[in-house]
Amino acid sequence: MSIAIIDYGMGNLRSVQKAFEFLGYEAWVTDNKEEIRQAEKIVLPGVGAFRDAIKTLKEKKLDEEMYRAVEEDKPFLGICLGMQLVFEKSYEYGEYEGLGLLKGNIVRLPNTVKVPHMGWNSLKIEKRAPLFEGLPEEPYVYFVHSYYLETDAPIVSATTFYGKEIQVAAQSKNIYVTQFHPEKSGNIGLKILKNFGGLKNENLSGN
Repeated sequence: MSIAIIDYGMGNLRSVQKAFEFLGYEAWVTDNKEEIRQAEKIVLPGVGAFRDAIKTLKEKKLDEEMYRAVEEDKPFLGICLGMQLVFEKSYEYGEYEGLGLLKGNIVRLPNTVKVPHMGWNSLKIEKRAPLFEGLPEEPYVYFVHSYYLETDAPIVSATTFYGKEIQVAAQSKNIYVTQFHPEKSGNIGLKILKNFGGLKNENLSGN
C-alpha cells in the first residue's frame, strides 16, 4: 500500500513518513506530481503559517494533484496545518482562501486560553469514522496549534475541550482530517495511522 506525503516545505514530514514505515507501509515524501499520482493514498501534513503553505501548494501546482486524488476517491489525510488547508478559508493573520475541499473556516483560539494549544488532550468522538476504529473511549492525542476549525457541516468526527469545545477532526467520503498529530500521539496515533493505511477506495463511508 503506497502513501505519498506531500512535500511543500512545511514541517514534520519525515516523522509522518517514519510512523507509516514503522507500521509496514510504503511511504515517501515528495513534491513530484507523477509520484503523487501513482500513490494509492495521499497525506498532507504540515506545521507553519497558512498563508505561506497555500501559496506554495498553488505555486507548485500541488493543489491540482490533491483535487485529482479526491476526485479519484483516493483516501486523503490532512494533519494539523494540512487539516486547515483543506477547508474554505483561514483567518490567520489576514483572510486566505483554502483548498475548499470541505466546508468550514479556520479561526484563532479564544484569548481566554493559552495560545498555542500545546500538549495532550482527550478526544470526544462524535461519530465512529473509520479512522477511529478500535480506539478507547476519550483517547488522548497530542496538539500544537493556535487556530482551529469552525464548521456547521455534518462532518465533524471528534472534538476536544480547550476553554470550550472545539472541532478537531472531520471526515467526508474519502477525506479525513485531524488537528492533532497522530505521528506524535503514541500508540493511539499509530492506530489511527494504521486505520488510514488500511482504507480501501471501494469501502469508503461517511457523508
